[in-house]
Amino acid sequence: MRSTELVAAVRRGDAEAVRELLDGGADPETRDPADGLPLLCAAVAAYDEKVAEALVEAGADPLRPLPDGGTPLLRAVDGGSTTMTCALLPETVRLTPEQRAELLDRARLWTGADLEAELRRRTGASGPAGRERVEDPGGFCHYEQITLGGLTVRDGHGGVLILLEECFGTGAPFDEVLARALVRPDRDHAVWTEAVVRLSWRRHEPTWAAAAGLRDHPDRLHRLFAADLLRLMAASDPLDGSRASAGQDFALFFPWASTEEDPEVLALVLDAVADEGEEHAEEIGALGLRYATHPDPWVRCVVPSMLSGWDGGGRAGGGAQARSAPLDALYALARDPHRAVRERTAYQLTHARGEAPGIEDVLAGLLDDELRETRVHAALGLALRGDPRCVEAARRLRPLDPDGWPDGDLVRAMWTYEEATAGTAAESH
Repeated sequence: MRSTELVAAVRRGDAEAVRELLDGGADPETRDPADGLPLLCAAVAAYDEKVAEALVEAGADPLRPLPDGGTPLLRAVDGGSTTMTCALLPETVRLTPEQRAELLDRARLWTGADLEAELRRRTGASGPAGRERVEDPGGFCHYEQITLGGLTVRDGHGGVLILLEECFGTGAPFDEVLARALVRPDRDHAVWTEAVVRLSWRRHEPTWAAAAGLRDHPDRLHRLFAADLLRLMAASDPLDGSRASAGQDFALFFPWASTEEDPEVLALVLDAVADEGEEHAEEIGALGLRYATHPDPWVRCVVPSMLSGWDGGGRAGGGAQARSAPLDALYALARDPHRAVRERTAYQLTHARGEAPGIEDVLAGLLDDELRETRVHAALGLALRGDPRCVEAARRLRPLDPDGWPDGDLVRAMWTYEEATAGTAAESH
């Protein structure tokens, strides 16, 4: 009975039910009566990482031999999903040299293949292949999914190969990883994402230097990859102290931001500059003001965080005029036609330090914004400043999730506001 329930839960993708049944004693190696294969294979075929993780954590073996000579892990590699491969990849100490070699060979085969042609070869199917864009469950990347003759693959095999090489300690040279990423010239694609993340984990000077050497490359995609990688490396504390210092980071990013013309690259470089902290607040703020009216909204999205050291409580000094310029820019960005810019600005204004004349009215003007996150930020900012308009704003946002973001911050701020106003009312009586 329990095995029947587990089969049904896996088929409908109910990870919570799968975990409950496994905790209750269901066998993680239960076979699907439809094909006689372990249920882990069904999760792999459905690209259901949560169900696969539940089965593996309960004891399902990703290296169990299958009738076709493969394993569930090899099927995950065939499927082309980096997240599914990662979910099934056991500790490397469990893998023999032969198993590692087989996984790498399989990933290389798919990486170099025409996916539709390979599906036609395997299935003998004719007619058009189905193609669709699918999002990673975590929302961090996407794939193109191709279906033909009853088989489905995703085009993340280059990322799977990068993942396996790095996990096995046989990472490819920088230029080779870069070349794989550029086959899918989209920084939200799974292969690009895997290349950037895995290279950043190397955290050593040669990788930093190789990426920094691309900042003047004539091809924007090379510069985009470099900016994406360097920004991530700069934001990560090196484990062994071998990578560039924060001073070197600023020396790279600041002049680059002053000359870069491609908007997508510029936005990443400015984001890296914004993370440099209070030591360079004045220079960063001045650069932010320069780009506050940039025609590209994603460039403008970064400007509010660049002005964080120059807000109403800014430390840049220089008198009232110097202090008001960043606030004027932030207030203008709060009325920006692009909703993402308004959301970033609302967040920054909510956490503005010190005196900021007129900020309450600017925040109140965002309480009807089309983005719920912007409305939450605005209500939070009003609550933190003791503005009674936060009460109605919070009521209109219900239900609020006390454990979620940004709802949780607003819930706590409203508790503080209500305690303070109740205390004030009691004192007046």
